[in-house]
Amino acid sequence: SIRSYRDPISQAKVREEIFKGIGTQFDPVYAKLMLQMIDTDTEYDMKEKDNAKETKNTDLLSVGKYRSNVTKGIHITNCMTTIRLTVEPNGNSAGKSLKPSMVLFDSLDGIVHTDEREIDEYLYFEYGEIWSDGRTGTEGARKIQTKVNNDGSADIKDENEYKIEAVRIKDHAMIRISGKKQTAEIIAALPDSSRFMYIGLTGKHCSISIKDTVKSEEVCPVDFIPRIAEEISFINVPEGDIPNVQIDSFRTDASEGAVIKDGLKLTFHVQSLPTARLVWHCPFIDIYCSDDGRVNGKNYRDLAFLRFDGECWSCDPDCSLELNINKTEEFKDWDDWKERSQTGYDTVVTFHTADNKITVITENIGISIESTVILNSVDKPVYAAITGDQVAVTNIRVNNA
Repeated sequence: SIRSYRDPISQAKVREEIFKGIGTQFDPVYAKLMLQMIDTDTEYDMKEKDNAKETKNTDLLSVGKYRSNVTKGIHITNCMTTIRLTVEPNGNSAGKSLKPSMVLFDSLDGIVHTDEREIDEYLYFEYGEIWSDGRTGTEGARKIQTKVNNDGSADIKDENEYKIEAVRIKDHAMIRISGKKQTAEIIAALPDSSRFMYIGLTGKHCSISIKDTVKSEEVCPVDFIPRIAEEISFINVPEGDIPNVQIDSFRTDASEGAVIKDGLKLTFHVQSLPTARLVWHCPFIDIYCSDDGRVNGKNYRDLAFLRFDGECWSCDPDCSLELNINKTEEFKDWDDWKERSQTGYDTVVTFHTADNKITVITENIGISIESTVILNSVDKPVYAAITGDQVAVTNIRVNNA
């Protein structure tokens, strides 16, 4: 929330402080509820609003000098987002051609920042700028490619109307800007797949009115955007028993599953991606069942997952979880833990079964975890897979001894 001496702290940093204080500064029950609330608040709605900055959050934006005002970021995902807007002159733009523009960026709070302290605090990263006529400016993007044609959109009737269609798939994004007489299609190769991408609308000496923003529920195919730069990968190394896996964001991918039997061991090498900055950017062990043995497969049922930072959740109402976490002499502090995670390490996860209980044991960089999942009403084989958030997992070995 807002204080007289500072703006609101980003939810990512708030979350990390709550996690660090579980059991000491904060009651564990309520702290975990708060963490779950933050995890589901992907659009940052819990942030306390600042009335002085409310123009960033409305559908009407007045801009004087170029980028003197920018809308709150619109999150671009692998589902097509369509934005319809109109641009009107303000007092300083009479007789001038009005061309809105946009900023492509990432930030913990989804807002464009120019203050150096805020850029650091919110991990602000700018990919580039795009104008409605197809002109671009590249900042952090690896490459931006533009194609312009003189065919406008049939559903646009006025000169001051625009339609923006945007989608992001892995490390590529496509933005199509349509007016009455012209369409510009821009493809941007982002530096990696781990950061988010937001669009902030802006311009120069104009008023921008957002009429409608619609996000499709249909996921675009992985080859929807023509690739203009090579894919960034951190798993192009020899594989173990099953393929390596790179998880660019929260549980966006997972390894093949292994049936959980008493004595099962999963060994693998893990390394946080270069963009990983937070405690929970680490591997998770997903415990689940499905007809085909795959995460998100047919009749997938997410039972529980264990994170290497010590957080564990029972995801199914018919399951419960008992947790024992200890810090060994190897543990220095969480900053050291994150640094060593980025360096990479080898790890072992062991599973024991008894009746309707599965106990998962692992120790990594001084965090010792023993988690017991109690299963109820589960009459199918139960699997374990490796997932996570901003990590590369390689040399995965499955030992069923």
